Amino acid sequence: MLGLMMNEPLRIAGLLEHAAKWHSDTEIVSRLPEGGLHRYTYAAAHQRSRQLANALTALGVSTGDRVGTLAWNTHRHFELYYGISGLGAVCHTINPRLFFEQLVYIINHAQDRLLFFDLTFLPLVEKLAPQCPTVESWVLMTGRAHLPEASPLPNLRCYEELLAAQPADYEWPVFDENTASSLCYTSGTTDQPKGVLYSHRSTLLHSYAASLPDCFNCSARDVVLPVVPMFHVNAWGIPYMAPLNGCKLVLPGPGLDAASLYELYEQEGVTFTAGVPTIWFGLLTFMREKNRQFSTLRQMIVGGASCPPALLKAFHDELGVVIRHAWGMSETSPLGTVCTLKSQQLSLSPDEQFVIQTKQGRSIFGIDMKIVDDAGNALPHDGVAFGDLLVRGPFVVREYFGADQPGGLTSSGWFRTGDVATIDPAGFMQITDRSKDVIKSGGEWISSIELENLAIGHPAIAEAAVIGVPHPKWSERPLLVVVRKPNATISKEELLAYYDGKVARWWVPEAVEFVDQLPHTATGKLLKTKLRQDFAEYTW
Repeated sequence: MLGLMMNEPLRIAGLLEHAAKWHSDTEIVSRLPEGGLHRYTYAAAHQRSRQLANALTALGVSTGDRVGTLAWNTHRHFELYYGISGLGAVCHTINPRLFFEQLVYIINHAQDRLLFFDLTFLPLVEKLAPQCPTVESWVLMTGRAHLPEASPLPNLRCYEELLAAQPADYEWPVFDENTASSLCYTSGTTDQPKGVLYSHRSTLLHSYAASLPDCFNCSARDVVLPVVPMFHVNAWGIPYMAPLNGCKLVLPGPGLDAASLYELYEQEGVTFTAGVPTIWFGLLTFMREKNRQFSTLRQMIVGGASCPPALLKAFHDELGVVIRHAWGMSETSPLGTVCTLKSQQLSLSPDEQFVIQTKQGRSIFGIDMKIVDDAGNALPHDGVAFGDLLVRGPFVVREYFGADQPGGLTSSGWFRTGDVATIDPAGFMQITDRSKDVIKSGGEWISSIELENLAIGHPAIAEAAVIGVPHPKWSERPLLVVVRKPNATISKEELLAYYDGKVARWWVPEAVEFVDQLPHTATGKLLKTKLRQDFAEYTW
C-alpha cells in the first residue's frame, strides 16, 4: 500500500521560490569583483534568476546540458545556481585554484556549452578558451562598462545585458527530482579530477540536514557569510540552506583577507560563518594585532582540513566564538559530520568537553558510517580502534560522472572515503589520517594529523607535516617537517620535547626537518606525495 500524499518532486528552484514568497525582503549582500557592495532581496534574486533561465533557453541550453562557472561568492553566482539548475541543466562550478591542465581537463570532460566567469578570471579564461572547444559562448559576469574593449574570446557576452533582454515571467519546469542539478570535480593529487554529479533530490535532502539544530542551526534570524567558496562543493550547501531558512546572506566576493571579512562581519551583523583553517588563522592574527572583538558573530564551522585544537581554543577563549568541526567531502555533498555536544556531555568539565570538540563530530541525518579493518570487517566504536571510514546515504555519490566503472564504492554499497578514523561510544568520529598517509610503526598505527596539530600549537611553528619514512627496525617512523614563523627560533630538540606528555612516547617523531615552505595541492591541501618523494632517500 502506498501513502496518499501529494507527489511534489524536490527541486532546487523551489528553495528560491519559497524564499521569494515568505522572506521576500530579506537581503542578499555581496562584494563585487568590480568593487563596491551590491544589495538586493530574495524577491529580486528570484526575478533575476528567472530572467537568467530565459536567457539560457534563448542560447539553446536545455535539460542535461552542462554550464560552467568560474566565479566568486556573489549575487550573480547565486543566480546561476538557481537559473541553470532550475531549468533542468547542470551547474558546473569550476575551482580556479586547480592547475591549468586540470581546468582544461574538467571543462572538456564535462563538455560545458557555456562558461560564465568573473572579471578577475578574464586573463585565465583567455588562456583556457583555445583549448576548450565545447564552449560555445563565454559570458563575463558584469555590466557593459566593465567589458574589455578587445578580447580574443570567441562569442564573448555580457551577463547584465543577457538578463536585461529577457522577461521575468519564466515558470520553473517540473521534472523528476533525480534529475542532475550540479557538478563538482574533486581535486585529485595522483590522477585526474573526478566529477561528482548531484541531483535535485540529493541537494534538497542535504539542505534539510544542514539546517538541523545539531548541524548549522541557522534560521531567519541569522546572517550567514560563507567564506567557503561557491566554486567548490556548493559552498558546503549554504546557498541552498540559506533561502530554505530565510537567512540573510552575505557573499564576500574575492575579498577573503581578514580585514575585508571583519568589515563585513561587523557591518552586516553576521552571526554564522564557515571556512577552512587557513582563513581562521589569518582572521585570528588580525583580531589579535588590531585588538578587535566581534559584536554579533557567535559560531563558525571549520572544515576542509583538521582544525588544530589551539585554534579552537583561541577563538573561544579570546573572542567568545564557538568553532565547530565539520567533516565531509565532495562525494558527500559535502556534509558528513558536525561536532555538537549531546546533553549528557554538558555536565563534563570544560577540559573534557574540549577533548570531544576537537573531533570531527557525529553523523548528520542522511549519513551512515562505519570503520573497517583491511579485510573489511567492522571495527568497534570504542574511540580506540582505527579503521578505514566508509559512508553511505541519499546524498553520497554512487559513481563518478563519465566513469566507465563505479569509482570508490565497495562491493557492499558503501563509499570508501580514503580517511582513517575512530568512532567513540557516543558516536563522535575523529579523522586520524588519510589511508595513504597513515604511519605504521612496529605494527601499530600513528596519526600524522594529531602530530601535525600538536606541532602547529607551538608558538614558533607556522605549518607542519608528518610523513612516514622507512626505518630498519620499526618498518616506518614519523618524520616531522615544519616551517618556522617569521623571526622565530626553535631547535629540533625543543620541538620534540614539546610532545612530552601529549602523546605516547613511541608516537613522538623520530626527527625534525626545517624547510622554507611545504608543498600544497592547487586547493591548499598538504601534498604529502611530494614530501615523500623529497625525503625518499632520508636516512635516520
